[in-house]
Amino acid sequence: MRLCPPVSLCLAVAAVLLPAPVPALAHAEAGPSCAGPDAGDFPLTTRLRGGPDSYRAGGGFGTWYLDLTNTTRRTCDGVHPVVVLVDARRALKPSQPHLEFYADGRPHPVRFEATDDAELVGAFTDENADVQADEAAEADDFPGFTVGPGRTVTVKLRLALGSDAVRNTVTANAAVVQRHGDDGDWIGQSNDYRFTVESDANPDATPDPDPDLDPDPDGDAATAPTSTPTSAPDSSPRTPTPTTATPPTPHPSATDTGPFSLADQAEELARTGLASPTVLAAAAGACFLAAGAALLLARRLARRRR
Repeated sequence: MRLCPPVSLCLAVAAVLLPAPVPALAHAEAGPSCAGPDAGDFPLTTRLRGGPDSYRAGGGFGTWYLDLTNTTRRTCDGVHPVVVLVDARRALKPSQPHLEFYADGRPHPVRFEATDDAELVGAFTDENADVQADEAAEADDFPGFTVGPGRTVTVKLRLALGSDAVRNTVTANAAVVQRHGDDGDWIGQSNDYRFTVESDANPDATPDPDPDLDPDPDGDAATAPTSTPTSAPDSSPRTPTPTTATPPTPHPSATDTGPFSLADQAEELARTGLASPTVLAAAAGACFLAAGAALLLARRLARRRR
């Protein structure tokens, strides 16, 4: 199968291919893979399209679409897209993007999880399963999309940003995984969808000082009343107290970007290839991050099936 940036692969697989409890596997047989053993490309051509160029924080939903085209002669079922959001400011919080995908004529909310690189990962599962489980004896998770041979399935998405989101530039990307019980295949990767966030919130703004904390709000020290000293001032010479200068704390270099982000690793991979020690180390770190995201999502699935 085609190679890819290590972070997107690890995060996508970890977000969807989660170990399912044994009772769930008893009635969920794994379907055949639509990825052939000698396939050089992904079996699903994946494309994001139609989204607005900008969103207003606290505004309404913007609609876009995810096209899943099966280029093989096999049926692809159990298809779970995973959306990854990477923002330029690294300020986007999991609670701020409100993303929904449509299946069976109704919307399903997507819950995002944050990685240590401040990237948000959201798998297409049934986030209403927790509520449904309280109202019915059985509530199955979203089984995934089914794409027939040579067919295209178009998934409607809509996104809104919370009012506390700051001005930003965000890149959305979708990885696609075919799930087989507690295993699966990575079968698609979309193009990038970039948009801006318009907001009145400014994380760099300095708040005005609180006038209640100003000991002299009038600022007129010359006319302030003074008290008469009750004793003569001490005329003995004072010995100056030695002081130790504290070196200034160095600011982080503008070139220090911290751990590789999703975009950074893709660029590094294209420049040096998979044999680069830098890329291999970054890939290993990404898989550890993916394990953390998988643990969070696995706990959610376990709660639904109790």
